[in-house]
Amino acid sequence: MRLTLRQLQIFVAVARAGSTTAAAKRIALSQPATSAALNELEALLGGQLFDRVGRRLVLNEHGRSMLEEARVLLDAAQGLETRFGKSGRAAAPRLHLAASTTIGNYVLPGLIASYRRKEAAHFSVEIGNTQHVARAVAELEVDLGLIEGPTAEPRLAVLPWIEDELVVVCAPGHPLARRRGRIPLEALAEATWLLREPGSGTREVVEHALLPLLHRLKTDAELGSAEAIKQAVAAGLGITCLSRHAVADLLALGRLTRLATALPALRRPFYLVHHEKRRLSPTLERFIAHCRAAYRKRK
Repeated sequence: MRLTLRQLQIFVAVARAGSTTAAAKRIALSQPATSAALNELEALLGGQLFDRVGRRLVLNEHGRSMLEEARVLLDAAQGLETRFGKSGRAAAPRLHLAASTTIGNYVLPGLIASYRRKEAAHFSVEIGNTQHVARAVAELEVDLGLIEGPTAEPRLAVLPWIEDELVVVCAPGHPLARRRGRIPLEALAEATWLLREPGSGTREVVEHALLPLLHRLKTDAELGSAEAIKQAVAAGLGITCLSRHAVADLLALGRLTRLATALPALRRPFYLVHHEKRRLSPTLERFIAHCRAAYRKRK
């Protein structure tokens, strides 16, 4: 069999793009050459990998069964290229990470900094919601994902990591900040809340925890980031519930106040995820161990 990595690269590109024209642009190849390579691959394997639906190419049963293995092979080849480079000498290892918003903005930077004080490595980081991160890991687009809460993606190895605490905060001048004792549920139900947008992992956790107790959340604004929310709350626009990692800086500066409430403790798990078929490089194994050890020391 004369199967080549280039053919697999073209196959994966077509599967992702849905046409040879769009795939050709992604891999810097002409459309005729892309189409010819795909035809050659199908002839070599003895059957079609795509169904032609109008102008689109849609993976059929044979193509779907082959896609994941093709990605694993390409990922392994790319790992060799990254490790040794053009010179054939070992280069500084590279890790491509994806993190959900709170972790990517408030937890991961410190972990990367402390890791690089021990070992040379290059990092690239994508930040998105949990679903985006899980999909990127499942499609072998990144080496490791760091997510806030569970995922239903079946192709992932999920490693329990740390427990995050969600806290209710407001500006020091807010009426609730001047109340003595624990804030009762009735007062929280009457307060104006600032929340993340629908679909956010933090929003889902907050609603799941608070709605059964408060029965409603009077929402005055929905913002697309924890940073925007905490600045708005610090300006006196309402109260919110966010990760303690996200609000630690403004709490330390005295621009936010943590409210003592009658709510139960609000916690959620963070996870590390990688593709179940990925062969973990020594660098990736060391970074995973570093992430776990860093938070064991803080307990």
